[in-house]
Amino acid sequence: MPTAPAPPGDCDILLTGGTVVTVDEGHTVHDPGAVAVTGDRITAVGRADELSHWRARAVLDCRGRAVLPGFVDGHTHLYQALVRGLGEGMSIVPWLCTFMWPYSIAVTGPDAVAGVRLAAAEALRGGITTVVDHHYAPTDLETTLAVARTVEEAGLRGAVARGIVGERTAVAARRGQPDALFRYSAADELALTRDAVSAHPPGSRVEVWPAPLNLTYVGQELVRSSVRLARELGTRWHTHCCESSADPRGYLEAYGVRPVQWLAREGLLDARATLAHAVWLDEEEAGRVADSGAAVAHNPVSNAYLASGTLPLPRLRAAGARLSLGTDGPSCGHRQDMFECMKQAVLAQRLRTLDPEVLSAREVLALATREGARYAGVDAGVLAPGRLADLAVVDLGAPHLRPVHDVISTLVYAARACDVVTTMVGGEIVHQDGHCLRIDAEEAAREAEERAAGLLRRAGIAVPARSPVRTAAHPARPVPSARSADPSSGESR
Repeated sequence: MPTAPAPPGDCDILLTGGTVVTVDEGHTVHDPGAVAVTGDRITAVGRADELSHWRARAVLDCRGRAVLPGFVDGHTHLYQALVRGLGEGMSIVPWLCTFMWPYSIAVTGPDAVAGVRLAAAEALRGGITTVVDHHYAPTDLETTLAVARTVEEAGLRGAVARGIVGERTAVAARRGQPDALFRYSAADELALTRDAVSAHPPGSRVEVWPAPLNLTYVGQELVRSSVRLARELGTRWHTHCCESSADPRGYLEAYGVRPVQWLAREGLLDARATLAHAVWLDEEEAGRVADSGAAVAHNPVSNAYLASGTLPLPRLRAAGARLSLGTDGPSCGHRQDMFECMKQAVLAQRLRTLDPEVLSAREVLALATREGARYAGVDAGVLAPGRLADLAVVDLGAPHLRPVHDVISTLVYAARACDVVTTMVGGEIVHQDGHCLRIDAEEAAREAEERAAGLLRRAGIAVPARSPVRTAAHPARPVPSARSADPSSGESR
């Protein structure tokens, strides 16, 4: 239902004249519309003429633009920004074994922070206002707190989900995961996480959550203790879940039960759980997720990039599960672009089901905003009075966006991250016209590039030689792609 006209009042910022896409339950759009912001909250939303008499300290002219809730990236790895563009043409086993694990072992705390700073700038420039950053290299207390601090200083909100691994399990050994990944005992993992949560407790702009790195190879007792810690401290918890088809199969071989079945059986699957990927869930597990109130972060670009599979989204939605979208970070798909994720989510489901109505633009926009906010526990995701003023402004003037017949379809299928001209978090403009206002994005990029060179040498990761420029008379010969491992035998990170 349209928002009732608000009486004239005072506000700090009035965004007016644009197409206001509220993403409320009724998919209300005000065109032209206006949004009034006071402090960190939205105070009024409606037609532009309804709010024309509001007195504002600053007015943002949004004519020719769309105003919508900021995006929630439900699963990312910000520290991976230093290896953007590498790892091409591999399914998840070689991607992890020859690329991501060596990188994660070699990365230092300052390297990780540099990557996080650069990735945070990218996120803000694309209209992302909340991130769930699954950080797992390195995870000492100093680095974990520095990552959380960097995310917050950039202007984002959200959570740093501290990756918990513990001792090397038999499953991890069988998968050939290197010893160097397993740096702490279970007791140390829990103590470090407890200290990190104490520094960024629930209610912080950037919280810290316990995050068993992967249900498949983190020991069952450590997963159990991590969930108990989340309950004790009042946080959500996060994990990779059934990203590859080998995850539930390998878990069944090791423990006689599938991962999500085990969580449910042990009473660990709850409304605090945020599960990344969940591609390979059967019908029973989808029902268990829904019944428990757990939530799933769908990563459609990452899953396609690594050929991991396509989320059974209709099954999860039919069961009533909570869903959000994630980018999976800047090295697994190479961009943190929620517009790309929305489009890929729709197209992948239509290809999977051959049903053009299986997922609509309106539904996927809600996953990226309103439902993402529910997933992350943030009082945002909808443009409505009383909600946090986390929003994005998209310029609709570029040729690839015109003419605009249906603004939501245009945003989902035609817009790109670079079309975002303003990002606001908690009533503060943190990105404007390509410039991050809290951090120097160019300096962040320079530092990331400098650190990446040394890091790749330490990790033993080869960078492909740059090809010479070819003329039309001397075209480059096609190079056959390397044969990658069968994704059905893959493992998850």
